[in-house]
Amino acid sequence: MSISQMLMSEFDQEMASTRKILERVPEDKFAYQPHQKSMTLGRLAGHVAEMPSWAVNTMQLEVLEMEPGQKPYVPSSASELLENFDKAVAESRALIAGASDEEFQKIWTFKYAGKAIISMPRVAVLRVMMMNHMIHHRGQLGVYLRLNEVEVPGMYGPSADEMKYWSTQNA
Repeated sequence: MSISQMLMSEFDQEMASTRKILERVPEDKFAYQPHQKSMTLGRLAGHVAEMPSWAVNTMQLEVLEMEPGQKPYVPSSASELLENFDKAVAESRALIAGASDEEFQKIWTFKYAGKAIISMPRVAVLRVMMMNHMIHHRGQLGVYLRLNEVEVPGMYGPSADEMKYWSTQNA
């Protein structure tokens, strides 16, 4: 089995789960911030939505260089958030599905202000810096939603909010 084939089922599962939570982000709460050191809900949702685009950068570039002062992505609407996520997922999925094992094994480097931050095989970048990183922030997003009384969807089974539906079906 190729690396691409091994990644695709995980990628598809995580992107579907991520879309479920992004669909719940209330546009009227984009400015919500649980703590002064925390991102706003809109910024956090935007960060989660942009994470699949890292696969595009990873597969198309050998080095990604960022400089201080770059502005983070903050969506202007819930529809823009989902549109950007869906576009990034489609582009990433095509690149991952079409890549050879040799392409996945090439070393990819992320530089910030000229300094190498990470250098690792592309397959590791996809797992660690894209999917695992997205899952981490998706968990934060679930907390933000909970604090705003928004029902949180289950990611790997039913959430506490969804259990009420399961218990009525089994009664």
